[in-house]
Amino acid sequence: MKFYSTHRAVEMTSFREAVIKGLPADNGLFMPESIPALDQAFLNNLANLSLPEIAHTVALPFVDGEIPSGVLQTIVEETLAFALPVVNVHDNIFSLELFHGPTCAFKDVGARFLARCLSHFSDEKVTVLVATSGDTGSAVANGFLGVENVDVIILYPKGKVSHLQEQQLTTLGQNITALEVEGTFDDCQSMVKHAFLDKELNKAIKLTSANSINIARLLPQSFYYFWAMAQMKDHEKVTFSVPSGNYGNLTAGLLAKSMGLNIHGFVASSNINDIVPKYIKTGSFESKPSKQTISNAMDVGNPSNFGRMTELYGQSWEKLTDNITGFSYNDHETKTAMKEVYEQYNYVLDPHGAVGYLGLTEYLKNNNGTGVFLETAHPAKFIDTVTEVIGEIEIPERLSVYLEKEKKSTLISNSYGALRACLLGQH
Repeated sequence: MKFYSTHRAVEMTSFREAVIKGLPADNGLFMPESIPALDQAFLNNLANLSLPEIAHTVALPFVDGEIPSGVLQTIVEETLAFALPVVNVHDNIFSLELFHGPTCAFKDVGARFLARCLSHFSDEKVTVLVATSGDTGSAVANGFLGVENVDVIILYPKGKVSHLQEQQLTTLGQNITALEVEGTFDDCQSMVKHAFLDKELNKAIKLTSANSINIARLLPQSFYYFWAMAQMKDHEKVTFSVPSGNYGNLTAGLLAKSMGLNIHGFVASSNINDIVPKYIKTGSFESKPSKQTISNAMDVGNPSNFGRMTELYGQSWEKLTDNITGFSYNDHETKTAMKEVYEQYNYVLDPHGAVGYLGLTEYLKNNNGTGVFLETAHPAKFIDTVTEVIGEIEIPERLSVYLEKEKKSTLISNSYGALRACLLGQH
């Protein structure tokens, strides 16, 4: 399988090169040259397969010839070494719980797969450069901690991630460096993109990305849509509501559907950073500076994966909106949903899951079928908001251990020059 850039100004490349580069030189996004059509017998038999078995079959066409089948089997087994349960919250509404991994966020799946792919491919030292609005950084840091030949540098916006998220980013040490940026997540993301396009810097350092722009982060996120559908075998017209910021999770769902998975449709559930829901309603895409909310992982004003979404639909707004509905919610609505779901159904939502739940319930008011929303992070990661809304909850031990550790980060301005100096200073 070859991979092309959505800007189409560079030659097609291998999976290995796409993973190591992260971002094409023309500032596009890597996409597979064709979408594999999975065997119908496999799709009909999902309910009888384990999660690693499903993942192996889904991933193989993308990596065939570059990662041997046996190595891929090990990669997916190590990546998916935790449960991803589908829980019935009430009636025809289900939660796909993606927070049972080591850092309690869905990004554990993508980060662990990427770390193992990079480790398989890398014969020289690489520096993973990643911007985070919250959970990406901790998942990437944990996934790459102690991996040979890999340094990880994480940029996060000062004062705009939760205390627990910051502790997860800044207390690991070893091959992990945290840069605290005086700015927004969009600033962090822009600085990272600048670094990839800096030819002089890239001669000095072998850079790669661990954001959802990396194809090896995106691909494994499709695995759990197949897994969820296997659990929903007795339900018809299954729609997924995806709380969305950079739109990697939703794009992975679209990829799964394109490969033949029988998903009825998608809801792009957003906070007040509603760039994509507005596009779905109007056909006009207008990026804007991000606004801070309690669902901070979705505080994105220029979603990176939007180009991939439109690519999957041949740049057709009409085709895209046939499959995707969009809604957005403010913090008050989000907190109200958290409170009501806890009081009525004894289910604890985190702010992102609450946005997904809201989008799903709004969609199902006017549409038949069953809904699954993605619960993307453990509520304890947003303990201040959750405690304010519903009272005390238990913090899992794998999170609480971070609270006792010492923070180590470097404060830098939101200029690319500051990042460049840090990168060159380390080498």
